[in-house]
Amino acid sequence: MLDLLGNTKRTHYAGKIDLSLKDETVTVLGWVHRRRDLGGLIFIDLRDVEGIVQVVFKPEKEELHKKAGKLRNEYVIAVSGKVIPREGKNINKDMKTGEIEIEAEELLLLNKSAPLPVQVNENLLAEENLRLKYRYLDLRREKLQKIIKLRHDVVFAMREFLTKHNFFEIETPMLIKSTPEGARDYLVPSRVHPGKFFALPQSPQIYKQLLMISGFDRYFQIARCFRDEDLRADRQPEFTQLDLEMSFVTQDEIFQIMEEMFAYIFEKCLNVKIPTPFPRLTYKEAMRRFGNDKPDMRFGMELVDLSQQLKNSEFRVFKGALEKGGSVRCIVAPQCASYSRKQIDALTEKAKHVGGKGLAYCKVDEHGFSSGISKFLGDNEQKAILKKTGAAKGDLILFAADSNKIVFKVLAEIRNHLGKELKLYDEDEFNFVWITDFPLFEWNEEQKRWETAHHMFTLPKEEHLPYFENEADYDKIEGQLYDLVCNGVELSSGSIRCHRLDIQRKIFDILGFSEEELQQKFGFFLNALKYGTPPHGGIAPGIDRIIMIMSKAESIRDVIAFPKTLQAADLMSESPAAVGEKQLQELHIKLLERDEN
Repeated sequence: MLDLLGNTKRTHYAGKIDLSLKDETVTVLGWVHRRRDLGGLIFIDLRDVEGIVQVVFKPEKEELHKKAGKLRNEYVIAVSGKVIPREGKNINKDMKTGEIEIEAEELLLLNKSAPLPVQVNENLLAEENLRLKYRYLDLRREKLQKIIKLRHDVVFAMREFLTKHNFFEIETPMLIKSTPEGARDYLVPSRVHPGKFFALPQSPQIYKQLLMISGFDRYFQIARCFRDEDLRADRQPEFTQLDLEMSFVTQDEIFQIMEEMFAYIFEKCLNVKIPTPFPRLTYKEAMRRFGNDKPDMRFGMELVDLSQQLKNSEFRVFKGALEKGGSVRCIVAPQCASYSRKQIDALTEKAKHVGGKGLAYCKVDEHGFSSGISKFLGDNEQKAILKKTGAAKGDLILFAADSNKIVFKVLAEIRNHLGKELKLYDEDEFNFVWITDFPLFEWNEEQKRWETAHHMFTLPKEEHLPYFENEADYDKIEGQLYDLVCNGVELSSGSIRCHRLDIQRKIFDILGFSEEELQQKFGFFLNALKYGTPPHGGIAPGIDRIIMIMSKAESIRDVIAFPKTLQAADLMSESPAAVGEKQLQELHIKLLERDEN
């Protein structure tokens, strides 16, 4: 029945065999996960993509028993045998297939394996770079396989949901024109057009807007995107997003369909009910209450503005910040007055890491304030702080005083750290929130110019259009922009797009584009806006981040089959890599010698 000529047929996956198959003969194919030789009996745990099943080889079948004795971990085998129930203490309640085993009748060795450089064992994990070098072996781990299968299920559910809601899946080009904004483009030289380059898309933004102009009023795509930027723990140089766009739509309608989609995905893939509608916070409120625009709403510890209470403070740090137009704000860490100086110094280092000059603190006891800066605060100031914050005996108050931008950064960092350290939230909770009404422009102090805070193709709020007439009012202009955040992670960004050519030109004017630059970079798009562009908007949830949240993965690299390192390198294939001189000549490229000085 089993041979090496392609006639080895699997009847069942290992992880799906149960008591319903009692006394049936099955054939399973996979890897030797573990071999146990108990003198007479030999037990093999056979692993495939669906799980593990125990196979028993009895000594009465001498040839078969002898073959089994030569098996080693990660050999590839095929086994046929009868499904028999385990009884009493032999039942393994920790194993999906623990109520049965296969009594082997035939065994075929399909391939041997050299000793693995990394183990398929969650308890013996090698250093990450070694696991990335042998990623195809690391992917044999059950934990990673579950994540990759969840990713498949989620993407399938997205396609299923959107198709039912009249969306068309349409592919947009991967080789496009370079229109660098924000992150750098990955460039692709053209052999056919010497000296010219394609770019890999940072997003399908312009093309999906062109699809709206073409009349496909509901589009989506599982889009691969590329950004040549410095990496962080939650970023990769190539990533995947669910890209979608709709015509004749309002912001509220986009919110509704996204909420329905996420509720559908979570229930179908995790059996978790997500309450809808999601709460909404304006950008200003999110910054005021949590210090950032992607707040973790699973716990409180909100920022408290003490600028008014401390406006007459003689404490030099507070006074200096307020005189420069900054603020003094704090968070209250519940029952953390017991923190040692070493623990508080560690928090101070975190504050400095994100640009703060330091972190002031006070402990609350039965007499009022103690330790830290308590001696610099008068009785009236202490009472005012206690009243505003609601701090109680045993709490620790942490202060930041600087520009609003720095104060928000510092306290948001400390708040998130303490939320995790103090276990202030339920790890199994998924807390979604919309952040709305972002500023359209922000001033770049270094380059002395205006730039978009989020997205240059966004329609401003209609009531803010008069602000375009006076540069002093540019920072008052809010765009119809929105982010979807879950558990402190930004999952999606979107906006209602600028479908009017006159307003889009005003935006480009503020950003400092010359007419020549506009035509060179966006001429085809601006020309398209002339021809009856419908009102439209969209959003692009990041699939990698969604899977990271759903699977509780520790790193975004765990949710991607073949990820890059933080240095944007593939250790497995050793890319990026040098290419031969002939290839460079065909592409009309000459490498310059690097100046090491």
